[in-house]
Amino acid sequence: MTASYIVYGSPLSPFQRKVEAVLALKGLDYECEAINIMAMPDWYLEISPLARIPALRDTSLGSEGPAGTIADSSAICGYLEKKCREPALYPDDPFLHGRTLWLEEYADSVMAMNGGGGVFRPIVFASMTGGEPDLETARKTWNEKLPPLWDYLEGQLDGGAHFLGDTLSIADISIAAQLMQTDLIVGPPDAAKWPGLVAFLNAMNAHDIFQRNLSVCNKMLSKMVPEKVDLSY
Repeated sequence: MTASYIVYGSPLSPFQRKVEAVLALKGLDYECEAINIMAMPDWYLEISPLARIPALRDTSLGSEGPAGTIADSSAICGYLEKKCREPALYPDDPFLHGRTLWLEEYADSVMAMNGGGGVFRPIVFASMTGGEPDLETARKTWNEKLPPLWDYLEGQLDGGAHFLGDTLSIADISIAAQLMQTDLIVGPPDAAKWPGLVAFLNAMNAHDIFQRNLSVCNKMLSKMVPEKVDLSY
């Protein structure tokens, strides 16, 4: 029996991790279908013309082609919020709603560019293709480019368990998904410097909504990066 939703992409994508977490939190039935990100098939490019992952299919609306599909994690999560409003991930208050969208964008842009693009990709993609990991790029990103982002996030948490109020929001899920991208292969930031952020990451790592994705990721990465990579100077 086909699941209600199909997520096309790769579990190693932080954007797919974000979408899976939203699906899990809302108790929605889904399955994942892997896409070759090195050589995307034509049918996938038809539903995701920017050649990005993931894309979502709502099987109640279509079973093939573009029907029932949405590309881009933010668009997908916005759709799922409208389709299944509880538990809510976007605040009703106009200002808090705007702040939530901003933090989601912060995660999807600058965090993804540096954490995923500057650390995860230089190490893991090299393993995928049989090359040598670019530790110089990863080390420079980890020690120079990521700390200012962690400083900002530590300030935004301001001692709280969540980024906005007392409940989980799409901001928490988006930021956690990106922090996990480096945590999977390097580990967390320095808890002595960023105690609130590391406590947040630990809580998200233990949250039920991330377990399905993280389990698959850890299994995949155990073959490519069997030990945490030391990026200290």
